[in-house]
Amino acid sequence: MYAQMVDTGAKKLRSPEEMTPEERAFQARVDADIKIEPKDWMPEAYRKTLIRQISQHAHSEIVGMLPEGNWITRAPTLQRKAILMAKVQDEAGHGLYLYCAAETLGVSRDQMVADLHSGKAKYSSIFNYPTLTWADIGAIGWLVDGAAIMNQIPLCRCSFGPYSRAMIRVCKEESFHQRQGFDIMIKLCRGTPEQKAMAQDALNRWWWPSLMMFGPPDASSVHSAQSAQWKIKILSNDELRQRFIEQTVPQADFLGITMPDPDLKWNPERGHYDFGAIDWSELYEVVKGNGPCNRDRLRARVEAWENGAWVREAALAHAAKRAAAAEKAA
Repeated sequence: MYAQMVDTGAKKLRSPEEMTPEERAFQARVDADIKIEPKDWMPEAYRKTLIRQISQHAHSEIVGMLPEGNWITRAPTLQRKAILMAKVQDEAGHGLYLYCAAETLGVSRDQMVADLHSGKAKYSSIFNYPTLTWADIGAIGWLVDGAAIMNQIPLCRCSFGPYSRAMIRVCKEESFHQRQGFDIMIKLCRGTPEQKAMAQDALNRWWWPSLMMFGPPDASSVHSAQSAQWKIKILSNDELRQRFIEQTVPQADFLGITMPDPDLKWNPERGHYDFGAIDWSELYEVVKGNGPCNRDRLRARVEAWENGAWVREAALAHAAKRAAAAEKAA
């Protein structure tokens, strides 16, 4: 998942004795791995948590088109242009799947978009960083989409049926995106010294924001415990971050570029990599709207929405015309 929760302070879970009979029956279904469908009874807090998470995920897919979209015309070859165009198109489709999943919970797409444009709803902080060179497109595919896959594969087992089913297709397409980015990095690292230096610079700038994508440490994540109990979230932020690091470090070694973390080293006693402290103040500032591209990204989305009003109006008019014709024929 792209969006992060940055609230601090854990909430205490309710015991079965504190639950209503309906809540106990609901939790029993979740514990038995029976999918919750839109017409099933669910706690209001479960519904609100899903709306927040799925809508933020959808917003992240849509805003995520922006950093890469402006490189379509500047990609170095026709093949690269076509591949990048297909990837950006995929992201639009992911947003559509997710908005549809959220709508089954009783929230309208217009409301979700309005919340995004007003700043009430968030999207992943990672998309508020600029894409300065072609290597950034490789780093986004390799690191950002790699982190997204790490986050999203467990969501295929999410307790809410529409979300879990949407994620199955999303994950398949994200795998293509990750391979596309890694392929760019391979070509750059096997190219000229200047091209390899460009790949190293992209890694230096995108590594730490990619680690922040998994959200704050478990001890500081207010929603994690409840989301885990409801099986909205299967693995914790720290577990996912550690898995991502252990997947990605050997890939960097293969590329011949260096992780920008002097404290990163294999710990044979733990059987895992140790890594340096993350500057969480940066994440909080970006989420608050103070990142390098926050204002540009939101302005671009609002302008696209306003400029596309005539398309939505025409589609609604056409649908009404067809419905009237069908009614007359009947």
